[in-house]
Amino acid sequence: MVNIRIVHLDVAAFRALADGDLDAANAAGPVPLSPYLAGPECQGLWRMRRDQCERDPSHAAWVTGVIWDERRHLAVGAAGFHGPPDASGLVEIGYRVDPQHRRRGYARAALEALLDRAATEPDVRRVRVSIGPGNLPSVGLALQYGFVKVGEQWDDEDGLEFVYEMVASQSS
Repeated sequence: MVNIRIVHLDVAAFRALADGDLDAANAAGPVPLSPYLAGPECQGLWRMRRDQCERDPSHAAWVTGVIWDERRHLAVGAAGFHGPPDASGLVEIGYRVDPQHRRRGYARAALEALLDRAATEPDVRRVRVSIGPGNLPSVGLALQYGFVKVGEQWDDEDGLEFVYEMVASQSS
């Protein structure tokens, strides 16, 4: 069993990661970051979070942070909500694990941490996750936690995604 926490970042770290500047991201961030997190696979994510938190700094406490392995003192991926709950109480979660750290339980641990938080937040009623149809490990993981497919959507960055939801209280 891995022991992780999700470490939140600030706008300065988002800016550096969006620019692919690992040195600046490490100077701004609360934990050492990895080349994967500053690499091209993650830059679109950080640009989106930078822009979001520049518009509303309060979102930084909700949006994507670093999956931090407490035992190994290592950044292994990114996870968080897409933002605070909307007016209906819906939050969407996302996570990605560095390919060199996959298949070790990090995605499961990050999902559990996010679901635990959702279950304790009074304004959260439903949790959503959107997953590409070819990402069978993530689909399987979501189904294990009670997510139900409710539709499909097109994401300009990721293409076709299946949309899954669950009641937040189911996650506790």
